[in-house]
Amino acid sequence: SRLLVEHISLLRVAYMDVQKQYPFETVAVCVLPNHIHAIWTLPPDDADYSLRWRLIKTKFSAHFPHAENLSASKQRRHERGIWQRRFYEHTVRD
Repeated sequence: SRLLVEHISLLRVAYMDVQKQYPFETVAVCVLPNHIHAIWTLPPDDADYSLRWRLIKTKFSAHFPHAENLSASKQRRHERGIWQRRFYEHTVRD
C-alpha cells in the first residue's frame, strides 16, 4: 500500500491535531509508503505513546472506507485494514 505517501497531507493533519491535544516533540519522523518510524520526546511523567499513535491512526483512517476483504477479527474491532495492530516502542535513554 502507498496510502501514507499518497495522502501525506491527511497524515500531517492527523499528526498535528494529536500533537496539539497531547503534546510531544518530534525529534525525527520517516514516512514510508506503508509504515512510519518516529522518534518522540514526551513530556515528563507522560509515557503514553499508545494513546498518541491510536489517535493518529484513527484520525487518518477516518478518511477512508473499510476494506472489503477484512477478517472477522478486524471487522469486530472496527479496523479499516490500513494499519498493523501493534507498534514497537523502544526507549532511547541517551
